[in-house]
Amino acid sequence: MPEVTLARIAEIAAEAAEKAVERWQGELEIWEKSPDHPVSDVDLLVDDFLRERLAALDPEAGYLSEETVDTAARLGKSRVWVVDPIDGTRDFIRERTGWCVSVALIEDGQPIFGVLEAPARGERWMASAGGGATRNGLPIGVSNRTALPGARIPYANLEKGSDLVAVEQPNSIALRIAMVAAGEADLVATLRWGHEWDVGAAALIASEAGATVTDALGAPLIFNTHAAEAFGVLITAPGIHAAAVERLREEAERLSVR
Repeated sequence: MPEVTLARIAEIAAEAAEKAVERWQGELEIWEKSPDHPVSDVDLLVDDFLRERLAALDPEAGYLSEETVDTAARLGKSRVWVVDPIDGTRDFIRERTGWCVSVALIEDGQPIFGVLEAPARGERWMASAGGGATRNGLPIGVSNRTALPGARIPYANLEKGSDLVAVEQPNSIALRIAMVAAGEADLVATLRWGHEWDVGAAALIASEAGATVTDALGAPLIFNTHAAEAFGVLITAPGIHAAAVERLREEAERLSVR
């Protein structure tokens, strides 16, 4: 494997984020890739930069990104970059802070390096497989919560009477997962088919911080799959994961059928 380090990946992610923050709260070209899925010219600018710089860092790795047309070429690679150039585009175009640049390096289906660069929040999240997770250079860890009722979830519109507790909800799913990694939330769950680039880096950060990381049905996440998708994520403090799987099981099974 070429000489690839977490520090070097973080440098590239930081350079990409600088390009994004220069345009944040400024003039943007915005359109919809599909209904309710906005994109800006900055998403493409950052993606082009990352594709070039990451390819130079590891020329043998494939590339999977929200803003690059996917091809089957990555499937023959043992390593692949999994990138979301701006995760949380809605917050980016609304001049809010809940967005980040997400970069993961996947090897044999699992993330080995992950970086979230969130310059509008002054945050850099990093993890390496077996090396722990940090925010701004300081080690992070999940909460020790053992009861699902009262668990904190980044969610803006909890149903009245819910036994969960709403906390800040950045638009970026990666940053919401990072909140669990840092013990600032106890649970993140999605019940829809989602893309690997949304969670590649954040899943490693969470697992290295001690979280239990699965899809919405409780199965392990696997990356660089043919469809580059998984049915949801369920990322929790370890003490509540089984209870969360059980609570979500019926709806998750129903919604996962295509």
